[in-house]
Amino acid sequence: MTAVPLFILLGEILLRSGIADRMYEALSLWLGRLPGGLLHSNIGASALFATPSGSSVAAATIISTVSLPALTSRGYAVRRSLGILIPPSVSLLIYGSLAGESVGRLFVAGIIPGILLTSLFSLYILVEAKLFPGTEQEMVEISWGDRFGSLRHLIGPIVIFAIITGSIYTGFATPTESAALGAVGALLIVVAKGKMLLDFLGQCFVNTARTSGMILLIITGAFMLNVTLSLGGVAQAATDWVASLGLPAVGLLIAFIVFYIILGMFMDVLSMMVLTIPVALPIVKAAGIDPIWFGIFIILMCELGLITPPVDINLYVVQGVRADKGPFRDVALGALPYVSLMIVFAMILIAFPGLVTWLPNQMHN
Repeated sequence: MTAVPLFILLGEILLRSGIADRMYEALSLWLGRLPGGLLHSNIGASALFATPSGSSVAAATIISTVSLPALTSRGYAVRRSLGILIPPSVSLLIYGSLAGESVGRLFVAGIIPGILLTSLFSLYILVEAKLFPGTEQEMVEISWGDRFGSLRHLIGPIVIFAIITGSIYTGFATPTESAALGAVGALLIVVAKGKMLLDFLGQCFVNTARTSGMILLIITGAFMLNVTLSLGGVAQAATDWVASLGLPAVGLLIAFIVFYIILGMFMDVLSMMVLTIPVALPIVKAAGIDPIWFGIFIILMCELGLITPPVDINLYVVQGVRADKGPFRDVALGALPYVSLMIVFAMILIAFPGLVTWLPNQMHN
């Protein structure tokens, strides 16, 4: 669990140093001319910022703060502008700790699904823009020199991602050590840019301490809950009851999708994980489902809860940074297509589990 505050610190450094702002601007130069324009920049920036930041709410804040003014100024429809989704890495740390699974394998297992989900979002934007063209202004033509020059702003996030994922995949570092390497790498980038100030460090460390304290206290309670459920026989009773229903593995997972959609309407991600993993994990293991695969599945379901009304933290964050302070239903309707896409993607993972398990299985070779 020592990796949790390190990943949170890494996200704070990226958030407050302006690296995310420049990353979005660089992506907009490359993706802004595609059908759908700057919406692709939203998806790309969210994907690049997700793994090193580790905080879904922090990522939603920075991406929406940077992107909404640019989208509004170019006439993008409000509902189209507000579909922002970020899957964090800290949730995988929490799942690994609660389930007793390898965090390194979980991190690696999330690479292919993360790329595919990002591609699915962009494909949807392309198709929507072709079928229902909007009235937004096209970006001015950008020279190739400016485009290639902007790539320097992507180097930092990509290098940090490579350090974190590469060190785990190759066995060079544990998840905790990779988080420390990523944080040091981010600090070196800040030093190189001449922004290393005491006030900057103070803000990063204080916010990291606050967030880490909250998460670790909740996790402490979760471990106590695990022991209580185990000693009380609750998990075993639930496992026996579900087994008595005779549901095949696919039917069980579809039931989990419905269950988490409903649960996500009323609970935040951490609460859902703490309350459901101790009971759900024995059930899926008894059904012969790979716990590493289930980890990616349950993170996808919990993140779905972040954009499912009425308790949808990411959407409230986006609503909070809107300049026009329009009705919240615009935010909810803007996210609705992505809710549907995530459900479809969950069904794809059920049909093709190798999309999750293939890469971590290569770590044994």
